[in-house]
Amino acid sequence: MASDQENSQDANAPDDTSEKEITRGITIMKSIIRDRDKAVTYNVNWNADNQLIGSNAAKLASYIGTLVRMHIPITATRWSNKELGSAKDKIWTEILRSFNIEDTTIRKKYILQLAGKRHRGWRTFLTNKYLKDKEIFFVEYDPEYPVKYAIFITEEEWVAFVAQRRDENFKKVSATNRERASNPTYAYKKGRLGYARLEEKILDETKSDATSLPPHVLWKEARVGKDGTVRDDVQHIYDECETLSQSISTAEDQENMSVLSRALNVPEYPGRVRGKGHGCTPTSLYKNPRRRNPSNQEVMETLQALQAQVLQLQKDNERYRCMEKCSSQLKETSEKASINCQNKFPEGISSCQLYLSSPTYRLVGKGKVHNTSGDLLHHRPLPDGHLKVSVDVVLDKDALLPIPDIVSETTLLRDAIGSFVAWPLDLIFIDDEVFAQGSQQLSQKIGSRQKNKRDLPVTYLPKKGAFVPRYQISLETLVDSSDMATAGAIRLLDMEEDIFGYSCTETIGKEDLEHIFRHQELGVGVIHTYIRFLYDNFMRGNDQLSNRFRFVSSSLVNKALICREPDSCRKYLVKRFMASSTNNLYLWPYNSGCHWLLLAIDPLKEVVYFLNSIDGEWTNYPDMKQLVDTSIKVFRSQRQARVPRTKSSNITWIKVQCPLQRNGIDCGYFVMRFMREIINMNQIEIPITYFDEYKCAHYTRLQLEQIKEELCQYFIEKRLISI
Repeated sequence: MASDQENSQDANAPDDTSEKEITRGITIMKSIIRDRDKAVTYNVNWNADNQLIGSNAAKLASYIGTLVRMHIPITATRWSNKELGSAKDKIWTEILRSFNIEDTTIRKKYILQLAGKRHRGWRTFLTNKYLKDKEIFFVEYDPEYPVKYAIFITEEEWVAFVAQRRDENFKKVSATNRERASNPTYAYKKGRLGYARLEEKILDETKSDATSLPPHVLWKEARVGKDGTVRDDVQHIYDECETLSQSISTAEDQENMSVLSRALNVPEYPGRVRGKGHGCTPTSLYKNPRRRNPSNQEVMETLQALQAQVLQLQKDNERYRCMEKCSSQLKETSEKASINCQNKFPEGISSCQLYLSSPTYRLVGKGKVHNTSGDLLHHRPLPDGHLKVSVDVVLDKDALLPIPDIVSETTLLRDAIGSFVAWPLDLIFIDDEVFAQGSQQLSQKIGSRQKNKRDLPVTYLPKKGAFVPRYQISLETLVDSSDMATAGAIRLLDMEEDIFGYSCTETIGKEDLEHIFRHQELGVGVIHTYIRFLYDNFMRGNDQLSNRFRFVSSSLVNKALICREPDSCRKYLVKRFMASSTNNLYLWPYNSGCHWLLLAIDPLKEVVYFLNSIDGEWTNYPDMKQLVDTSIKVFRSQRQARVPRTKSSNITWIKVQCPLQRNGIDCGYFVMRFMREIINMNQIEIPITYFDEYKCAHYTRLQLEQIKEELCQYFIEKRLISI
């Protein structure tokens, strides 16, 4: 770095101040100005931590101080002030003219941060020299204007600067900082050398191939005096760092506190690395940024996941307690009794299919049922209404056991393969023809009281390993044994206001039930009954689902009414949309006259999901599309929503690649299954390729039979049909 004496020989400043004659002994880096005019530039080097090093590092640092004094007023209290932007850019431009530095964001940031340090040092120098006495206390008299630095400071700036420094708040801060810095525990002893150039010096002297040194090594070397002695307390910290570095990984060092901060027992500050000096950051040192703190949204998502886990654990615990209570009661009262030999199942061991009814009725596995008098499960009596089952095959990997096995602490069906569990009687189906024969005999016994008895459909007599539609058989038997067997008989099902937005009564006739039994085309009564089933079994009591999903009545909006009374259809849809204050998905089974399809409408986002099991386009239903588009626009207007002009006439229609039917009958069954799967997934947005959990080219007959079983079970449980 050029000395003040050398630079005072020529008072010429850089271009923007060249007209001013400087005759005072102040540092303006005259040699750099001369070389710049000759197009001579200086090379600078950077270490592995992106810090300034090399023979020209000190010269650049001094030149930065000169440029700061020339372009930044001493009255600037905050370096981050946006008003200093143009002055900072000018400093950066001047430096690029004289030094070979890459014009990159990281280099500019480093240089301007260094300039900020020089500015603070310049203001501190003026304060100590002109505003304080030899005891470092503020003087009471008005300090004289520093004529020596008139090239950098105007008289007006000086008056304002003095007023700033005499402010009582500043004096308190100054006193606090002076007290803190007056007696450091571990004093730094390398003057203006800095950590970066100290590291460079050590590496050069030791001729080391290393590119950098650990922070605690530099920290220790920076506290070695001219005589080369190391204080005991400094050596103690260094030794502790060496010990910690053997037990703490780099990841721990990065993510929590560094080794040096741990040894010093001081807090870590963001954006800096203790013991490495200006410009070294966690990113440059560890080649990977420190882990950021999670956002509020991420915290809430984690909290919700934990709450769900706690809720599941509570449910599992309750099931364990119930099973233990049930087992203890049975043991006290029935220890010597003949247990669980059920007449409806063949005695002995039989192959069977295992079902669950919650959250949906489905086949989950296969095994063998052990219907033996006096049989025990793990030396305990079986719970009432259950049989002992050995699990051979699992078809649903996430299925829970009806009753957890407290002996093996098993809760999932997949973990019970090869072992015995208790299974509810009504969810076990024998794979043998014996069951079909028993069902036929039961039907004949009940039918003997009827005048016009008809045998059960042959298609329902199961072959070995086939699905047995138990609830369909039971419901058909009940129908044939009740007044519903006569033509014209009906049942009424109340549909409360929350389902369709108005209270109504759905009529179910014998023909509707026959369509289910014979697997024929479905009418609106069956579709609406299934919607009532979804509402009762999934949404009632579940605020999240009931607030997220709504239904549109196919009785009030269908092809016939759209053509005959379009205004009433539009008013109903708009009123339905206006009933919600948050994002909702409205499920609308639409009947085009001879075909069922499903529309899932998000009116707030103005998105319509089109699910058609025959792979048709929505353009094939122009009246329906026009009604939906018009209703959404009216809804938009009534809620006074602002929509960009580019979207004002565009409502997003998405054709979902849903499973397709392979005949002309299954459309109604497909629509019911679509609704169930959408609610099961609990998502407002439907993927264009449909849900991965349910993605398939076609639904199997078994998947449709499950829907029919749910319907028939609902009819029986609601006691809509009774003898």
